[in-house]
Amino acid sequence: MPHANAPLSPTGRLRLARCVVEDGWPLRRAAERFSVSVTTARRWAERYRAQGRAGMVERSSRPATCPHRTSRHRERRVVGLRVKRRWGPARIAYHLGMPPSTVHKILTRYQCLRLSWTDPATGAPVRAQRRKVRHYEHEAPGDLVHVDIKKLGRIPDGGGHKVHGRQRGKRNSGATRPGYWHIHNAVDDHSRLAYSELLPDERQETASAFWARANAYFAAAGSL
Repeated sequence: MPHANAPLSPTGRLRLARCVVEDGWPLRRAAERFSVSVTTARRWAERYRAQGRAGMVERSSRPATCPHRTSRHRERRVVGLRVKRRWGPARIAYHLGMPPSTVHKILTRYQCLRLSWTDPATGAPVRAQRRKVRHYEHEAPGDLVHVDIKKLGRIPDGGGHKVHGRQRGKRNSGATRPGYWHIHNAVDDHSRLAYSELLPDERQETASAFWARANAYFAAAGSL
């Protein structure tokens, strides 16, 4: 992707290169016409001669060689210690005399799973099985909807005893007790789309009416 401040897009580079290579423009004239340096004009003209239209795109900035890159032999030692001894990056780095960040990058590059995602005895991946137990992830919307009710105490206007003290808070006891709110929640298992209502109780009739409205909401959203 070209830099945000790049004076030439791939199309502009192609036009510049064709002016130089096909139309015979001098490099300085082409550079002035497209508001770039002579060096830039020369670069795109040479790439056009060598590669044609395909040479007008950006090349990777990654160097062709990296003399300080960790050798394959050492990378295999890192992965071997991880698989055989089940050591973490810090311990492997101490054993091999390497920076822990380098060891972590090697393990990530070779797609080594985290130790917490593998079985302690066999080293086999178990993260997927644990996720099925801890998290509900059905394949399609509407396969499963979780319904729950949370009861919360009503706080009077101006706050309760935690704001005004116990003596003033006692005025809410007895006949003047505010009571509770019952938050009815429904969450689609796959999409995690949620529907909630604040209702005065959790009776059968109230819960049934809530589910009817929740079902209509999910159906309108395409989750059922």
